[in-house]
Order: sequence, then C-alpha cells, then structure tokens
Amino acid sequence: MRKLGVSIYPQNASKEENMNYLELAAKYGFSKVFTCLISMKGNKDNFIRDFSEIMNYAKTLGMEVIADVSPSVFHDFNIDYKDLKFFHELGLGGIRLDLGFTGLEESIMTFNPYGLKIEVNMSNGTKYIDNILSYVPNKDNLVGCHNFYPHRYTGLSRDHFMKCSRTYKQYGIETAAFISSENAVFGPWPLNEGLCTLEEHRELPIEVQAKDLFNTGLIDNVIIANCFASEEELRILGEMNKDLLSLNIHIYENVPELERKIILDEVHFNRGDVSEYMIRSTQSRVKYTGHHFEAFNTRDIERGDVLIESSLYDRYAGELQIALKPMKNSGKTSVVGRVCEEEIYLLDKIGPWQKFIIIERD
Repeated sequence: MRKLGVSIYPQNASKEENMNYLELAAKYGFSKVFTCLISMKGNKDNFIRDFSEIMNYAKTLGMEVIADVSPSVFHDFNIDYKDLKFFHELGLGGIRLDLGFTGLEESIMTFNPYGLKIEVNMSNGTKYIDNILSYVPNKDNLVGCHNFYPHRYTGLSRDHFMKCSRTYKQYGIETAAFISSENAVFGPWPLNEGLCTLEEHRELPIEVQAKDLFNTGLIDNVIIANCFASEEELRILGEMNKDLLSLNIHIYENVPELERKIILDEVHFNRGDVSEYMIRSTQSRVKYTGHHFEAFNTRDIERGDVLIESSLYDRYAGELQIALKPMKNSGKTSVVGRVCEEEIYLLDKIGPWQKFIIIERD
C-alpha cells in the first residue's frame, strides 16, 4: 500500500511546532515520518528527551518514524549494531543508514527483536543491496529510501533514479523517495534550495512531484523532505489518488454533457500501439457507438489539449485523446479542454496501457 510522509527536524523547530505539524499531517492521512539524528546539535540529554517525546507522540498518531543515522551516531551514543535498544526506546520505527556498513552488519540488524526497520540508501547505484542480500537478511525489516538534495542541480537524474529504483523493486523491497514543498523554509542543513530526490522536480508543484513518483511504479512511499509544508499542500496530497494517475484539466465552456461524461466518468488508458502525437483512450468510441458527436472548437491543436473526435471521423467518433505535440486540426476534432499547464510534464510519463483518470479544475 502506497503511503505519504512528512519530515521533522527537532533541532530546527520547537517541540510544539513539530508536534502540531505531525498532528496536521496525520489528519490528512500521512503515516510516515522522516527525521535526522546526524544533524543533532546542542546538549545531548536535552535533545534526546525532547526527541523521544516527539517520536512517541507520532506513534500515538499512528505514524511510523525512521531516523537518519550514520556510524558517527553509533559512536557518539556507544551503540553496538547488534543491540538497537537505544533507537527502540527513542520511539523510532526504524533507522536509515545514510552511510552503510559492510552488508553483514545490516543483515544482522534486520533481525533486531524490536522489529525496527533497517532502511538503506537507494541512491548510490552500487551493488550495496546485492551485498546485504548475500548475507541473508530478514527482508521483512529491510527497506530502501533515496536521498534528498538541498543544493540546486545536485539531485538525481531520471535515468539514474529509475535504474536504482528498479534494482530495489526487483527484490521486492519497499521503496521511498522525497519531494519538496514550495512553502517550506528549512531542512536538516543550513542550505535549502528545495529538498527533492529528482533534480527535475525542484521547481514543480508538490502534487506533480508526488504523482510522478507514484506513477513510476517503483516508489511505495513519498515523503515531503522540508518543513513545514502548508496545510493546503498536505490536503491536496492527502486527497490524491496514490494508485491511479489523475490529470487535472480545464474543461472549456459549452462542452456537451456526453463529452463531459466521457472526460470525467471513465477510467482511461493509453492504447498499447502508442502514437508519438497523442495519448488515445478509445473505449468511449465503443461505448457510445451510434451517438452523433458534433464538431466544435476545431482550432489547431497544441500539446496538452484534450480532444474528442466528432462523427465526421466515423469509426473514431467519441474517442478521447490528449495531444503530445502540436497538430493541424482537420476540422473534425473538437478541442474540449486542456491539461493544467504544470501537469503537462506528466504526459510523457504515461506509457502503453497506462490507466489514468481526469479531474476537472476551475
């Protein structure tokens, strides 16, 4: 089951601010929390006291918290990888190994008696996960998560992201990646130019980032990396269909009722014999065979336009299409709406037989 998460950084906000944020996120269905022990600063005892209180509050909200750690954290708190009681007593549901060990240690940690998840770094593109698996870990407690990148232009390329993610998914390992809020102002480190996994997401609306990650079919959990996302962002993500891609569109005035029904009431899919010019959803032309579709608004076609073929196209009448390229209109194709500009980015990510729904936006 796909899940949404938020991040908190107790060293950079008050205990009350963090707890209020978790409560708000839980209200909108968020169930995962990322935090960071690597960037801990100040008095250790005070930090741990407040940190533990926040973690246990998250648990009362039904949220699972995973904290980023490194070998230095193990050293600072005198923790042996064979005994993870310290992290359990903090109220954590797991630890993320930003820097790993040799593979043997990770495999041993997955058998901890507390059921803590051992989350490993997915972004390096090495044989790291293969090495861990060679030591026969408890795969039920082994999960993966990509990095986020606060410095502009340092995020992952799409090709590298897809390659790394496929490696984990082929082993059946739960995966996660990060998106960035445009309203948030801080992360764990002083530099903050957005906190996303994919560099191409850095300037995109948060909903588009999340849709894209889920739509790859390779990411199970999507986490907002920076603080604090707005309530509107949390609401939008919470209401989003995490299992089926939805495209937000503007429908033009005076579109007939049946055409509106075709747009909004159908689960669409892109034909398997794909065109480079358009996404074709053809079931409506079968369903409404015999209906006369008038041609209207037959202007030339731009990328992102939503189209329905008129009866002038005979056997294509009633077919819904979304333009991937500019095209000359023959005068037989009705332009019924347009994908919201920020979501046109998603069109190239819809593959053969890909299912999607369309939602009307004002």
